[in-house]
Amino acid sequence: MRHSDHRPAALIEGGAVFPHRHLTGISGLQPHEIAFLLDEAEQWVEANRNRAKPNKRLDGLTLINAFFENSTRTLLSFEIAGKRLGADVVNMAVAQSSVKKGETLIDTAMTLNAMRADVIVIRHSSSGAVRLIAGKVDCPVLNAGDGSHEHPTQALLDALTIRRRRGNIAGQRVVICGDILHSRVARSNILALTALAAEVRVVAPATLMPAAIERMGVTPYADFDAALDGADVVMMLRLQNERMSGAFIPSTREFHLRYGLTLDRLALAKPDALVMHPGPMNRGVEIDSNVADHIERSAITEQVEMGVAVRMACLDVLTRRARKVEGWA
Repeated sequence: MRHSDHRPAALIEGGAVFPHRHLTGISGLQPHEIAFLLDEAEQWVEANRNRAKPNKRLDGLTLINAFFENSTRTLLSFEIAGKRLGADVVNMAVAQSSVKKGETLIDTAMTLNAMRADVIVIRHSSSGAVRLIAGKVDCPVLNAGDGSHEHPTQALLDALTIRRRRGNIAGQRVVICGDILHSRVARSNILALTALAAEVRVVAPATLMPAAIERMGVTPYADFDAALDGADVVMMLRLQNERMSGAFIPSTREFHLRYGLTLDRLALAKPDALVMHPGPMNRGVEIDSNVADHIERSAITEQVEMGVAVRMACLDVLTRRARKVEGWA
């Protein structure tokens, strides 16, 4: 379902709509600023689906994708987004960079800044690294994921998917299940969805549930079946094994029995509940294939599609001052 009349930010002119120089997280954004980015992405959803002639509004600008951590969906999505807007896109090969030779993060930031990029997208394994770099460069910086901290564009594309499929975000009961403790996707989604007035429930074993998470405005559950009651959206997360030191679960088999999304378990949610997953999926662990591939209920491939549109919108909005777009200070 396309949500065409949700434009609370439309009454605010120019750069006042989104006054931020960088997008390092959802934290710090106002609800109308989040909604504005979603509204901006709508035009790119339609343009991409209709295979419209590329809009070259970023022509002459250089985008650097500096990914210090492996990625498939996010890197390709930002690359496609930049190219569809006409930017010169450079993907920084960190495995061959001076980072591997011991260069500090600040020195890397100073090097990137000296290259006079117009916008930099950064993914890093350390929480706070993106904000550190953003404070050292002269151009806009977008966070493509930093440690267990945030992944703002993932939250935006998830919110856009929900809004288009469910018609609204306010009042939706969203259940997020899996490795909440280590997930930057969970954190950014909680911040975005609660800001937009969704009811958010989080589900995880005690070892994977952050302490005092209630302070983020969510309701924690240990029982997945109980949390699914009346759910409009079920968002599954993978186990972040690369961020774990020690045993957080008895086994993946046990985890699947208690926290895996099966067709039987999905039946506990609303009959039209939406299934989501940020990827990559571990089929048979947090989600069964017949759920992930469900032609009516799964929005997983649509999330990937929304990712390109959202990232086009973010690149466009953050570079408007550099392009001296009318109405932007």
